[in-house]
Amino acid sequence: FGADRDVASISTADVQKYANHLQGISNNRGGTLSTGSQRHYLNSLSNLFRRAQSEGVVPPGYNPVGALMERPSGKPAEARWLEPHEAALLLESARTYRPGPNAHGGPIYPLLSVMLLTGGRRSEVLGLEVDDVSFNRQTMTFRPNEWRRLKTLTSHRSVRLWPQLEAILRLYFAEKEREGGLGRLLFPSPVSRSESLITDFRKALAVVAMRAGWNKGEIRSKMFRHTYCSARLQTLDGGAPVSPFTVGKELGHGGTSMVQRVYSHLGKVRHRSDVVEYRVENHREALGDRLTTLEKLTT
Repeated sequence: FGADRDVASISTADVQKYANHLQGISNNRGGTLSTGSQRHYLNSLSNLFRRAQSEGVVPPGYNPVGALMERPSGKPAEARWLEPHEAALLLESARTYRPGPNAHGGPIYPLLSVMLLTGGRRSEVLGLEVDDVSFNRQTMTFRPNEWRRLKTLTSHRSVRLWPQLEAILRLYFAEKEREGGLGRLLFPSPVSRSESLITDFRKALAVVAMRAGWNKGEIRSKMFRHTYCSARLQTLDGGAPVSPFTVGKELGHGGTSMVQRVYSHLGKVRHRSDVVEYRVENHREALGDRLTTLEKLTT
């Protein structure tokens, strides 16, 4: 619209031209923006006009985006996630992966383990501090700190430290002690002279995933939150199926709506366990040749 454009002069016809323009914008994968992404851009513009109304920059009710007759909408589709045996294979690949000296992914095995076994958001996990892990209380706490904020007020929470994750982190802590100890961050960037957050581990994740038989770019960190929720819903709590409200709280939600609409998935594997875990020894039959290939590659 132009940097000096008066927002009160933007008409619905201008917004329609903008919507048409969005249809031809390229995304970062070589295609064009999806209809869902186009809708996201228009919603952001609509929010700008809501702010302009509240500050008296435009008259009350002035929102040319809202006057559009038709707006693009995303096609509803189930998010991608991993079955327990697939998560086990990915973790086994990360455990046996030996990165080269120039690898920038950080401690990929414990990092992926925390994501898959807590359901924490990417930024939440990358910003964890050492003190957020309590072996005595068997908990991991997500709370705001100087490294990053949390998404919502309900995001401040403690999640049970499952036995598999506890064992992985105890080994990680011991290894770091031998190397000189940890600072404040649980997963500090290995390429920064001063303690700072890891900003990107996609390359390391891609290598780990391809070792286990996935294609490059097929595994994304956002899948891990969905994976944890689906696995957690299959567990028992006091001998009874766990409550979706409990799972929602562990994910940092205020209720069950997001669990039921977005994060829960029903897979082919049905299991009832007291804990969330992904161990390859429990899924050898389901993994078959993929596990055999990984074991040969590791050898």
